[in-house]
Amino acid sequence: MIDQKIIKGKIKNLGADLCGFAPVDRFDKAPNGFHPTDIYNECKTVVVFARKLPKTTPYAFNSVTYSQVNKLVMNEVDKLSLKITRMFEDQNIGCVPIPTDEPYEYWEPENMHGRGILSLRHAAFLAGLGVLGKNNLLINEKYGNFFYLGAVLIDVKFIGDPFANYEGCLSECQICIKLCPQNALDGITVNQKLCRAVSIIRTKKGHNLYSCNKCRIICPNALGIKKTS
Repeated sequence: MIDQKIIKGKIKNLGADLCGFAPVDRFDKAPNGFHPTDIYNECKTVVVFARKLPKTTPYAFNSVTYSQVNKLVMNEVDKLSLKITRMFEDQNIGCVPIPTDEPYEYWEPENMHGRGILSLRHAAFLAGLGVLGKNNLLINEKYGNFFYLGAVLIDVKFIGDPFANYEGCLSECQICIKLCPQNALDGITVNQKLCRAVSIIRTKKGHNLYSCNKCRIICPNALGIKKTS
């Protein structure tokens, strides 16, 4: 019998700031081709984890620092995925790591719309790590939206963590929708074509920089859910 608390403790000891379990039967609304079993047909549980971003860097005026930190934290998450995979394999548990961002296969060039092989923000929601915000980001009670997600699919059934029971966005809040420079948000999804036009730029030397993160930093709960009482 696998002790889930011990497993979660080991994952956090490896470097995860958040960790949760989502049984595969919670993914019944996943689009065709993007269900965990479409990636690994033996999958019984999706183990989701996160590494937090530094609190100040996203507010810097120079996009080079934010771009570099994003790159480093995403690299940390991918390395953590590999460590967790090896940990499970040492216990004879079949597992498959999921990349935190690229590469992915699905791409609509006319809409500049990409989709990862598994929606990590939805997986994290199903694992109890947060709630989905109007800015299309996951919001966690402690870390707000300042983190990156990773996941490992395993062939063992774990009991799912409880869903987050806090409110990520106030019903009347429209800050991210109104202040998006591209009007790319509608409170439910993001128009990637509009967003990508300003969110990623290429320098003359050929570097890609994250040039807009307004929807992240202007959120009242960017750094954690503010207590109202």
